[in-house]
Amino acid sequence: MTEEYDECKVYLKNMDEVLPLLGKFDEHISLVEESFSVRVIPRGDELSLRGKKEDVEKVSSFLQELLSLIRGGHSLTTAEFIYAMKLARGGQNREIKDLFNDLILVTDRGKKIRPKTLGQKKYVEALRRYDIVIGIGPAGTGKTYLAMAAAVSALKNKIVQRLVLTRPAVEAGEHLGFLPGDLHDKVDPYLRPLYDALYDLMGVENFLKHREKGIIEVAPLAYMRGRTLDDSFIILDEAQNTTPEQMKMFLTRMGFGSRAVITGDITQVDLPRGKFSGLIEVMDILKDIKEIAFIHLGDQDVVRHNLVQKIIKAYENYNKE
Repeated sequence: MTEEYDECKVYLKNMDEVLPLLGKFDEHISLVEESFSVRVIPRGDELSLRGKKEDVEKVSSFLQELLSLIRGGHSLTTAEFIYAMKLARGGQNREIKDLFNDLILVTDRGKKIRPKTLGQKKYVEALRRYDIVIGIGPAGTGKTYLAMAAAVSALKNKIVQRLVLTRPAVEAGEHLGFLPGDLHDKVDPYLRPLYDALYDLMGVENFLKHREKGIIEVAPLAYMRGRTLDDSFIILDEAQNTTPEQMKMFLTRMGFGSRAVITGDITQVDLPRGKFSGLIEVMDILKDIKEIAFIHLGDQDVVRHNLVQKIIKAYENYNKE
């Protein structure tokens, strides 16, 4: 049985659409030709596609979807182009527009925060719908960053009155006395990733102003004990390093009008030997409560360097063996 070959054209409205669609030095053309049995030939304000009929149809469809986004003002990145190709290969062209049009937050510097994968989109939708969301996945899947973007958005839209961000300082609890400075100086390094994300989402000055007023609080998990947090967006990061007792304590801090997000990577537990992870335990304890969303992100949702996906996959295969 011989394979069918086809040719079709994709038309651009003007030359301003060429760079966003094809990338610098036409690098997106090379990516398409490596992934599909299609040759892409740019000629002025049109693209000629030649190759296997099925692949030509897929490439034509996903390029039209991307052109629609570009015409709507979306600044297409190479990472987004690569992910759109993956969706096209899987016959998921329709999901491209819904994914890249899902805007969570525009930062003070004009940066637009969106989910970058279908797994992240599912996570973001859960953040909007549920009062408690538990996001589990490897490094680089955007668990914490997207939760913090949703939190900042909720604060800006007056859905909540304050943000409370916390993580367990596992090593600080063991070696606190050996670190220089007062208690704040000792635990600050363990909270630094949270500060960095807030600086990016809000700007340094805006963040410092909100922290001075008590609208934003970044603190070790131990500081949560004995408190009830009303009208707050509460995020527990690195939750795989909580003990079962700490996890229960955190979950029972929620007051009226509050939301809670718990994020962690169950493959990177840093607790001392003999200590069981509260995040792993809570997955079993709360699995039947319909009002709590469990979102599992995987290596396909990693949005860091391409090598990170391969590294995570290699570790998964090694552990299985």
